[in-house]
Amino acid sequence: QVQLVESGGDLVQPGGSLRLSCAASGSIFNIYTMGWYRQAPGKQRDMVATISSSGSTNYVDSVKGRFTISRDNAKNTLYLQMNSLKPEDMAAYFCNAVRQGRPFLRWGQGTQVAVSS
Repeated sequence: QVQLVESGGDLVQPGGSLRLSCAASGSIFNIYTMGWYRQAPGKQRDMVATISSSGSTNYVDSVKGRFTISRDNAKNTLYLQMNSLKPEDMAAYFCNAVRQGRPFLRWGQGTQVAVSS
């Protein structure tokens, strides 16, 4: 069973940067589109960015130009570089593999991003 382990979350000031990582066990990492999702307290979990196995990327409008998703297939690791962070980016961030437009693996524990002065 594939396991997803997110890391890199922290408390930063508005305008700061963070780099999140997602380590995936198993051999499926190279096959599927991978995505980052986030969930703020009391809200649903939403897609932030996705990257296909060939490197094509897609972002939600609110993070375009600030966030960059990337993957290292040799290391089975997904990244999310987050710049110019805003308070509204504050959430728990999760990664998952995507199939037919939907995440389908068991969720990891996520990593918490806090943005506050």
